[in-house]
Amino acid sequence: MSLVNTKKMLEKAYRENYAVGAFNVNNMEIIQGITEAASEMNSPLILQASVGARKYAGPVYLRKLVEAAVELHPDVPIALHLDHGESFETCKDCIESGFTSVMIDGSSLPYEKNIDVTAKVAEYAHRYGVTVEGELGSLSGSEDNISVEEEKSFYTNPDQVIDFVQKTGVDSLAIAIGTSHGAYKFKPGQKRELRFDILSEINQKIPGLPIVLHGASSVMPKFVAEINKFGGELKETFGIPEELLSKASKMSVCKINIDSDLRLAMTAKIRQSLCEKPSNFDPRNYLSSAREAIKEIVKHKIKNVMHSNNKIAVGNK
Repeated sequence: MSLVNTKKMLEKAYRENYAVGAFNVNNMEIIQGITEAASEMNSPLILQASVGARKYAGPVYLRKLVEAAVELHPDVPIALHLDHGESFETCKDCIESGFTSVMIDGSSLPYEKNIDVTAKVAEYAHRYGVTVEGELGSLSGSEDNISVEEEKSFYTNPDQVIDFVQKTGVDSLAIAIGTSHGAYKFKPGQKRELRFDILSEINQKIPGLPIVLHGASSVMPKFVAEINKFGGELKETFGIPEELLSKASKMSVCKINIDSDLRLAMTAKIRQSLCEKPSNFDPRNYLSSAREAIKEIVKHKIKNVMHSNNKIAVGNK
C-alpha cells in the first residue's frame, strides 16, 4: 500500500455525503495516534503538514514517519497533503518530495494573482498525479505561519467560484463561511454560526467539486479546563460547534481540517501526566498518554463530525 492522492477519496465523500478528516501532523506520536484511530474506525485519512511542521520536524523525518504509518496500516487510504503552501516553490518542493496533495493558499493575494499562482501549481502538480486545493475567501485567526486580522477576513464570493475553478483547474476548493484559524476563534457572547447560504450557493455553481473547511476545530471546553487545572493559562476560548460541522459534512464539504483540537488534547494529557507524577522524567510515559489522547479525539471527530467511519471501499484504495 502506498500513499494516495485525494481525488478518489474526496469524490467518494461527495457522492456519499460525508467528509474526510484532514489532521495536522508534527511528530511521531501525533501521526501514530491519528492513523491508529482511522484504522480502527475504517476511515480514509488525510495527514497534512504545514510549512511550520516541515520546518519543525524536518521534511525528510516527517515524510518517513508518514511512510511508516502507511506501511503499518495498509487497510487505510492515506494522503499526504501540504497545508497552506504559501508559494509555487513550496508546493513544487513538496510535490517532488512525495506529497500526494498540496494546497496553494493565494487567498491573501488580489483575485487575479490568486488565479495565476493557483493555476501554475495545478498545472505542475497534475503532471505528477498530485491533487491541488485552492482557496477563495480569507479566514481570520492565527495558526503556524497564517495570521489574518478579523477586519481583514472576508467570506468567499459565490460569484467568483466558477471563474476561479475553470481558470485554475483545482481539484478542491477551500472556502470561508465563518470558520477561523487557531484556538481563539470567537469572543465571549459572540454568535457562532456558519454561512450555509453561501455554501449552498457555491454548491449550485460548482456541483461535484469537493469543498474544504479550514479552521474547523471545536476547541472542546474539557481540554481547556484540563490544561488550566494542571497549570495552564488559557483564556476563555470558543470554537466551531460540532453540530454545524456535521451539517456541513453532508453538504459537499468533503475535507475538514483539524489542528487546534489535537494540540489541546495532547497538551492536556501531558500536563496531567506530569502533574500527577512529578517524579517522572521518561518521555515515553507522558507521550504515550498523549498519543492515546490524539487517538481518542480523532475517533470522536471521525464519528461525530466527518461521518466517515466504515467508508473504506476497495475502489478507494
